Amino acid sequence: MTSFTAKVIDPVGLHARPASVLTKEASKFTSEIKIKTGDKEGNLKSIMNVMALAVKSGAEITIEATGSDEKEAISAIEQAMKDNSII
Repeated sequence: MTSFTAKVIDPVGLHARPASVLTKEASKFTSEIKIKTGDKEGNLKSIMNVMALAVKSGAEITIEATGSDEKEAISAIEQAMKDNSII
């Protein structure tokens, strides 16, 4: 398992646009990828799961990947989040 934790800086949190950025990036990989915040977690490859978490600005999230391409997945997702000013 590979993971990283970050603070959401998008002023609106993980609303539709950033959620779609994350699910699109996560879907490129075969690894199982989860997003966790507080005591909730969801499948990062499902936009409905991500939006259901209702992650607000300032919240801490953890992205976890488990599988054959987990390191590449985590690296790409973290970069996509930085490029899109999500974290």
